[in-house]
Formats: sequence, structure tokens, C-alpha cells
Amino acid sequence: MPPTGSALTDHRGEPLAHGRTSVNGVTLHHATGGTGEPVILLHGVPKTMFYWRRLVPLLTPQHTVVAVDIRGFGDSDRPVGGYDTRTMADDVAALASDFGFDTFRVVGEDWGANIAYATAAFHRARVTQLVFQETRLPGLPVAASDLPEQPDDPRNNWHRAFFGLPHYPEFLLAGKERAFWTYFMKRTMGNPAAVSDADLEELIGWVTQPGATHAILALYRSTQLDAAQNQPHYDDPITCPVLAVGAQSYFGDEVGRQMGQVATDVRSVVIGGAGHNIALEQPARLADAYLEFFGTR
Repeated sequence: MPPTGSALTDHRGEPLAHGRTSVNGVTLHHATGGTGEPVILLHGVPKTMFYWRRLVPLLTPQHTVVAVDIRGFGDSDRPVGGYDTRTMADDVAALASDFGFDTFRVVGEDWGANIAYATAAFHRARVTQLVFQETRLPGLPVAASDLPEQPDDPRNNWHRAFFGLPHYPEFLLAGKERAFWTYFMKRTMGNPAAVSDADLEELIGWVTQPGATHAILALYRSTQLDAAQNQPHYDDPITCPVLAVGAQSYFGDEVGRQMGQVATDVRSVVIGGAGHNIALEQPARLADAYLEFFGTR
């Protein structure tokens, strides 16, 4: 079976270089390409590094891009524990050290954004810029006006409550991974057709592997621990420049308002014509926003 994200290429159409590195008690799968100052990309749930395939070629002319399968996901190891964002931030920082990056930019979307925030908070001297995209931080309040009326909309956090239950999600998801995650992905998008068959096959290929459901659920079940570990940093806002990215048809400017509570230097952008999975729906607009923020467009 080819590695997760094997279709990732740089701007010349050359495949990224894949590798596996053991750091912080876990072996992480990563793919690297491009030249210039490093940017580390962290995907969300239930995705893998393949999520970034349309964005990576737009960044590699200016940056060394490292796309990572986060702990438990894709072709990275699936240990029993360590799914709190502080531990996963330590994974990222250790991987950067192994690459020889003293400092780096970190980009996260969905749950990967919570890991990216934790990386910037717990490793302040090393993260030069943070992109925090399309999520809410654990433990921060959500305004009633930001909750949609439709009960099955994930912005209402029904899935966080469901995934946090012991045992029931494992019973109900077993054998239904394809139907559940296909519907879940499409339900969050402005244009469901932007999720291609290749995207879905990559996703289903890994979520049906042994230990995959455990890794996903363990991430959600660490939410209260994440909030407690982050609280000192919420009280002492991070100072690196932050780009808060929302999708017009999903979290919108709520992302910027969240970051404004925990960071001192925040720029906010809302990407039009996109739902939750911006890198699939509007990769060119997203890359422009990143490169303008990085100052390397």
C-alpha cells in the first residue's frame, strides 16, 4: 500500500520526499519539499497530510514545506496514549529539531490548529508565525450567536459530545467508517463536490486500519486536559504573529475572535467561497493569504 499522501508534489510536479522519524516516543510519517524557510503543516480530523495536496505546490517555491501525519493518523504510529495537544506539540517541536530547524512557522487546520497553537504556546522561542485555521480552542467559551440552528451541524459540537462518550462510538462506528466519515466531511463543506473520490479513498483507507478509530476518539477525549494545560497560556497570551483563518461558510470571523483572546498580534482573514475544508475548496486563495502573512508572496 503506498504511503499516505504519496500523491503530494511540489510546484514542479516532483513527488515530495517521504520519511518516518522517531521522536517523543512516537514515529511520525512526513513528506518534505521546496526550499526556503520551513513551514510545518498539521491536518485535522479525520484527515491525513493528503488534505494539503492542492496547497503544497503553491508554497514550495518560497518555503521548505513539511507535511506531517499527526500522531495516530495516516502512516504515523498509533500509540495508546499521548493525544493531548501538549504532547502532540512536543512531537512537532522534536520533529523540527530532527530536521535541524531552530525556528519555524506552523500551520494547523481543524484539530491540527489546536496542536499548532499548543506548539506556539509551549515552544514560544521557536515558532516565528502561527496560522490557526477553522477551529475553536479547548476551554474557550462559544457565543450562542455562533451556534447554528441545525442540530446535526458540527459547529454545535454534537460530535465532540458523542466522541467523548466511553465505548458507544467504537460500537457504532465499527464497519460504518466509510458512510460516517464521507457524510461528516461533506456536511462541513460549502461545496461538497470539492471532496474528490481520491480524497475519500485516502481517508477511508486509513480510518479503517486497526487503531485508527481509537486515535481519533482519544484526541477528542483529551479536550478537558487540553483546556487545563492551555489555561496558563490563555492567561499569558502568545506574542508571535498569528493569522486566524476562517471560512465564509463555516467558522468565519469567529476564528479571529478566538485568537484575539489568547494572542497579542492577530491578523484575521475570512476565505470566501469555502466551507470548513478550505485547502480543498479554495487552495489558491488560501495560499495567497498564507504567503502574504509570511511576507514571501
